[in-house]
Amino acid sequence: MLTYFYIMQIIIAVTLITLVLLQAREGGLGSIFGGEGGIYKTRRGVEKTLFQATIGLSIAFFILAFVTVLISR
Repeated sequence: MLTYFYIMQIIIAVTLITLVLLQAREGGLGSIFGGEGGIYKTRRGVEKTLFQATIGLSIAFFILAFVTVLISR
């Protein structure tokens, strides 16, 4: 049973990494020095869905990790 939890953690981790990489934006030369130009943008559409999915998967990952630690004792 513990093996299934490890497999689920790996799947969630790979999906979470993919979602974070999909959110990366190109900022041009300004991003080299850490600046984004001071423009405030709201998340809409797919960007908002990716953001919410990232939060949900990160919460699921931490809960699953906690449960896995409790079961492995």
